[in-house]
Amino acid sequence: MKYYSLKDPSHRTSFREAVIKGLAPNKGLYFPESIPQLPDGFINQIESLSEQEIAFELMSPFVSEDISEDVLSRIIKETLSFPLPLVKLSKWLSVLELFHGPTMAFKDIGARFMAQSLGHFYRNEDKEITVLVATSGDTGGAVANGFYKVPGVKVVILYPSGKVSHIQEMQLTTLGHNISALEVEGTFDDCQHMVKTAFMDQDLTSTQTLTSANSINVARWLPQMIYFLLAYKQLEEKNAPWVISVPSGNFGNICAGMLAHKMGMPCHKFIASTNVNKTVPDYLKTASYSPVASIQTISNAMDVGDPSNFSRILELYKSDHIALKQDLEGYWFTDEQNREAIKELHQQYGYISDPHGAIGYLGLLEYLKANPEAQGTFLETAHPAKFKDEVEDTLSIDIDLPVQLASFTGNTKVAEKIRSYDTFKAFIMR
Repeated sequence: MKYYSLKDPSHRTSFREAVIKGLAPNKGLYFPESIPQLPDGFINQIESLSEQEIAFELMSPFVSEDISEDVLSRIIKETLSFPLPLVKLSKWLSVLELFHGPTMAFKDIGARFMAQSLGHFYRNEDKEITVLVATSGDTGGAVANGFYKVPGVKVVILYPSGKVSHIQEMQLTTLGHNISALEVEGTFDDCQHMVKTAFMDQDLTSTQTLTSANSINVARWLPQMIYFLLAYKQLEEKNAPWVISVPSGNFGNICAGMLAHKMGMPCHKFIASTNVNKTVPDYLKTASYSPVASIQTISNAMDVGDPSNFSRILELYKSDHIALKQDLEGYWFTDEQNREAIKELHQQYGYISDPHGAIGYLGLLEYLKANPEAQGTFLETAHPAKFKDEVEDTLSIDIDLPVQLASFTGNTKVAEKIRSYDTFKAFIMR
């Protein structure tokens, strides 16, 4: 499998080089040259397959030229070292919990797969590689944990000042060793712009080996397909139309699910559920893509005004708006609606959701109003304790911190504040 740049299809490279480079030289995202199909009978026998077998079948076509079967099996075993349960709330409503990993966020899957892959590729290299990552919340902690003390790799995380939760900030600013954090006076979009600019800066790229650990990197993006298939495996009723609602920010997560669908995973409809950063829901209505500055909300990991991975979704559908609309709906919701959804989930189902999962729930409900025959799953992408203050204030309850999060509370934050790209560049070149 080769990968081409979305800005220049003639530029092609291997999985290894796509992972190491992060972005193509022209700032384009890498995209697989073909969409492999799941083997005949795979879906029908999925309940008899292990999680590792499902993941191996999904990932092998994308990496087999650069990663041997034995190494891929080891990477998958390391990646899937925690449960991903589908929790049934009612006969036709379920939630896929993706927060049982080390940083209690869905991004643990992609971050661990990428860290293991990059560690494999750099196991015999003398030169150090620098991983750059912009985060609106959970990505930073997952990447920091995944790459912590990986030999030959240093990580620089950029996050918007005052726009991540306290727990999220502690997860990405307190590890030390090969992990550095930069607190940017701006938005997530500013952080992401700095990372993309760094890849185009010849002063940097001529002296530094840079890659990105955002979902723009194929090794972060592609493994997210896995848990969509694992959710399907756990469905009790596989004949009713299945609808998946994904709380969406940078759109890597839902894009991975839609890629799995293109490979043969049954799904009647995907729902892109966003907060007031509604660039994609607006596009789905108007066919006009008009990114705007991001707006801060209580679902901060989704505060993205110009989602990078939406270009991959457009590529999946060859920019055919009508075809895309057949598979994707989009809805957006306010903070007030979000809080009401958190209350409703707790009152009706005894379920405590974080502000991102609650957005996914709202999108699912909106779709089911007109399509009551469907069964729906929404994604719970982070443990509610990561947003302890907001959830406790909304529900008037106390939430205990899981051990994975409690271990960070007494640590000392170490982060350098920056305002400009020049300061960021100087930090990398030290």
